[in-house]
Amino acid sequence: METVQARLTSVYDALKGDFGYKNVNEAPTIEKVIVSVGTGRVDDKAKIALIQDRLAQITGQKAAPRAARQSIAAFKLREGDIVGYQVTLRGKRMTQFLDRLIHIAIPQTRDFRGLKTTSIDEMGNYTLGIKEHTIFPETADEELRNVFGMSITIVMSSSDKAESEALLRHVGMPLKKVEEAKK
Repeated sequence: METVQARLTSVYDALKGDFGYKNVNEAPTIEKVIVSVGTGRVDDKAKIALIQDRLAQITGQKAAPRAARQSIAAFKLREGDIVGYQVTLRGKRMTQFLDRLIHIAIPQTRDFRGLKTTSIDEMGNYTLGIKEHTIFPETADEELRNVFGMSITIVMSSSDKAESEALLRHVGMPLKKVEEAKK
């Protein structure tokens, strides 16, 4: 099993034939990975502490709180209220997290048949939602009543969907095949 770091160093050699790169700097790279958890208006300090602790265990980095940008009266939400937590990973922590995500966590999801390629946006970034944080081995020993989901965004330097998909496939992300995605 080859690591994500080893595959990221060989992206230029693997993709230069498909995209006609003439320079190593033209090849796309993964710039950062953003892991975010929305809490909504949770007043339970124990649950918030649990989310912060589990997110720190999963990513290896302390989570930063995210505040609401505007007030919404229907939801009794005020500007500045904490509505979630986010971790931005770069460098070595990013590649270690991607290794655990690709090789350990994603294959543990129930009825896994591959990730959708439609989740690549126009900017070339890939966003994936995880319903249960317990798929990560760092948190598998806890009780199942405080389960929360998270969003993982992989920000890439590529400018289009085709380059991003080729980079993700080269890194080892288990994306669905084109024929399977149409069914």
